[in-house]
Amino acid sequence: MAEAVIKLGRKKKASTFLDKVKEILPEGGNLNACLTCGACASGCPATGLADMDPRKFLRMAALGMDEEIIASDWPWMCTMCMRCIYVCPMQIDIPQLIFNARGLRPREERPKGILASCDVALKTETTSAMGTNEEDFEFVVEDVLEEYQESQPEFADMQAPIDKEGAEFFLNQNSREPVTEPDEMVPLWKILHLAGVDWTYGSKGWAGENYCMFLGDNDSWKQITSTSVAQANKLGVKTYLNTE
Repeated sequence: MAEAVIKLGRKKKASTFLDKVKEILPEGGNLNACLTCGACASGCPATGLADMDPRKFLRMAALGMDEEIIASDWPWMCTMCMRCIYVCPMQIDIPQLIFNARGLRPREERPKGILASCDVALKTETTSAMGTNEEDFEFVVEDVLEEYQESQPEFADMQAPIDKEGAEFFLNQNSREPVTEPDEMVPLWKILHLAGVDWTYGSKGWAGENYCMFLGDNDSWKQITSTSVAQANKLGVKTYLNTE
């Protein structure tokens, strides 16, 4: 009679999502050190959304539930605010896991709003998610600046330079404000003016947000960031000041 053989568990997939993340993180990202204490979930703003939280997500990854992770919308609800790392006693890099989870979905199936904003930003060297070109941005800045210089004499000397060489700070700007809320740019100008800060916008790479990063598109977010850095370096600016 043949001897019965009992096999427990299931064979692990050759290359799971968790394995791939460990390959790119120092020391495997410490992802096996989870104590399931729940500290990450208690401090997470996205806990409870889509019936998910960081602890549950990490366990799904550890169990090789790649298909369930791809299908879940929760990775797109996470802001990657890093709060989970700060409260985790083992310092597990869950946001890095989230970022790579987003890349599991085919690009065309990722959230339409983020996808569209990323694609628009890639079409112009301003990197504006609103598609604002260099000429329009310069016109808005100059027009708004002139208006406030005239209406508020105490700020008659206030400046909002673009492509000023050798400035101390390279300032970026939310893409929406020059288009829909141009007056919202002014408070920061006033602060910089009163503080005597030497700053400049760039005609290229001035947009502050990077939707391609949130999309989980490595090549595209690198292109956006490289455009800004290249302009700052061209102008010889010392410090990149990120307002977003």
